[in-house]
Amino acid sequence: MRFDSALGLESRKGPLAIAGKTLIYGLMVVVFTGPLVALLMSSFSKTLDPTSFSLWPDEFTLDNFVQAGEKNVYLYLLNSFVVVGFGLLLQMLVSVFAAYALARKRFRGMTFVMLLMLATMMLPEEIIAIPLSLVLADMPLLNLNLIGTYAGMILPVGAWGFSILVMTEFMKEVPVELEEAARIDGAGELRIFATIIVPLCRPALGVIGVFGFTMIWDQYLLPLIVAPASDMWTLPIALRSLRSDEEVGIGVLLAASLLALLPSIIAFLAFQRQFMRGLTSGAVKG
Repeated sequence: MRFDSALGLESRKGPLAIAGKTLIYGLMVVVFTGPLVALLMSSFSKTLDPTSFSLWPDEFTLDNFVQAGEKNVYLYLLNSFVVVGFGLLLQMLVSVFAAYALARKRFRGMTFVMLLMLATMMLPEEIIAIPLSLVLADMPLLNLNLIGTYAGMILPVGAWGFSILVMTEFMKEVPVELEEAARIDGAGELRIFATIIVPLCRPALGVIGVFGFTMIWDQYLLPLIVAPASDMWTLPIALRSLRSDEEVGIGVLLAASLLALLPSIIAFLAFQRQFMRGLTSGAVKG
């Protein structure tokens, strides 16, 4: 990634310009990666002072991660992966199909549907906590109780207004001529959707993948409502529990925090690669 154009340094030449660029880029690296590096190093250190962070482990050790395992942190991590894996897959499927209907079709009440999705994005989670718990305890028509099940943590995140709106606006930019040409060649609705629309929307898929993963991974209120027992907790809830546990040292808490942070970084890098590949794969926007 280049910062020259954004900072106006591209046209600067000479030793002073090089020194200025080096200083600015060095400060940016320290600001953005410093806390992450400090967390990484402290997780493998025997540091007991919560205010002390070093850039190199003090007496390198894996005891923090071993003790984290004794506190069932890896079970909570697995629960988080289960929820975010199935939840993100469901969310992306719902977003793609809903966006296709809103962007490429015309039907009565479409404006109302868009306004309804925007309204859901403006409501804080705390407002819908009680109604959501009541619905999950007794699903309408089905009479199912999803409290205490993984489905109770996955289904509510399956539809997210932000992802649907992003996909809808991106699909609107796909040229209608491509769709019409495919219909002339005899392609059906499903084939057009799968072979033309979706491949051209890979950049948008990368965007909703990153934001969707982060949104589901950071969920705190929903697992707190659905999981009555600790064996179903996700990592965000576990971190709050570890923080209030006087028997847990700061090293264990830092190790658990690192485990909670790394998947988000890895997911971002993975979807960023997909995003860049989608931009360079010949996508056409009109």
